[in-house]
Amino acid sequence: MSRVKLVYPKIPDSRNCSLERCIAFEKYDGTNLHWVWEVELGWYAFGTRRDRFDLDDMGIAEFNADHPGLEEAPEIFQNDFANSLDSLFRDNPQYFCPEITVFTEFLGSSSFAGMHKIEEAKQLILFDVQTDKDIIHPEQFIRDFSEFNIPKIVYRGKLTGKFIDDVRQGKYSVAEGVVCKGGNRSSNQVWMVKIKTYAYMKKLQQAFQDNWENYWE
Repeated sequence: MSRVKLVYPKIPDSRNCSLERCIAFEKYDGTNLHWVWEVELGWYAFGTRRDRFDLDDMGIAEFNADHPGLEEAPEIFQNDFANSLDSLFRDNPQYFCPEITVFTEFLGSSSFAGMHKIEEAKQLILFDVQTDKDIIHPEQFIRDFSEFNIPKIVYRGKLTGKFIDDVRQGKYSVAEGVVCKGGNRSSNQVWMVKIKTYAYMKKLQQAFQDNWENYWE
């Protein structure tokens, strides 16, 4: 295991966001895991946002020891994603780059604030792909990865104050909230904003009382 700098960026809240065209994806309440692919080695590493392990029997055992509750994740990734993603990267010229990192959310039906119930079935949701040119644009992500288990698309259009308020009020039937993504496709500069619901805020307040803001936006 190695400690790494924050693998996935912290997504800002909507207080100072640009009101530009975006795609809003459902935000899921699970654990952020990353998986690293290299053209010669294939899938060789994985981990959380702050650590990384070899994707082999020894690395998986170390990961399981350090992260109880996440033990099912490597098997789900290898069964549901590894081979298909490997083929996609090798067959598509725009993914000819030294290394690619994919990001997934690990969760069960009752997962909450990074806690998972052992008895529940789990899944991985693929929500971002990063090449040597940084995280790919959301339009490209949808085009290339929609055959996989990706987040529900909640909204397409201009990010507005009304949309932000509607998400908070629960009008889009999302449990935690949404992540809005946009940017210039030609330069591959992607911006992100997260918006959570008031219902999720109340759930945090009940669970964590004075510390609930640590889990908020």
